[in-house]
Amino acid sequence: MKLVITMSRRYGTGASVIAQQLSERLQIPVYDKVDVEQELAGRDYASEVDVIRKLAGEPCIILGRCASEILKDKRNVFNIYICADMEDRIRRIMDKEGLSYEEAAGKISRTDRERAEYYYENTGKTWGDVNNYHMILNTSDLGLENCADILMKYFERKELV
Repeated sequence: MKLVITMSRRYGTGASVIAQQLSERLQIPVYDKVDVEQELAGRDYASEVDVIRKLAGEPCIILGRCASEILKDKRNVFNIYICADMEDRIRRIMDKEGLSYEEAAGKISRTDRERAEYYYENTGKTWGDVNNYHMILNTSDLGLENCADILMKYFERKELV
């Protein structure tokens, strides 16, 4: 099966680390906002939809960009949502970007708000609604390092890889 993984995430959860670990194990590429925008002919959502559908023609991991909704009717797509406690997210962003506590908290708040607005504007649905995902992983509870292991075991057990 040509497994396509979509990964929606709150800012600062470490989802990009999980995506990279899965990419290495499954030997499939990870695409994010930058990758999608590089492929665009235009700068509208319809163009993004076309790019995401094209990328999903082969096994890959797509971070964000409403990919879970765009590809919801595909049988080979597995939708994941990554979350974490706010304090863990703030600490991760402070360490990663060298920001103060207040700066990191503000950036997280702005980024989450922008992602929620983008998702709603383009899908009419609520970002992070549990009904839109096959699995939700909380990196605060599970540990960032365990999430890729959990997903790999699940994919193997379900014979998706």
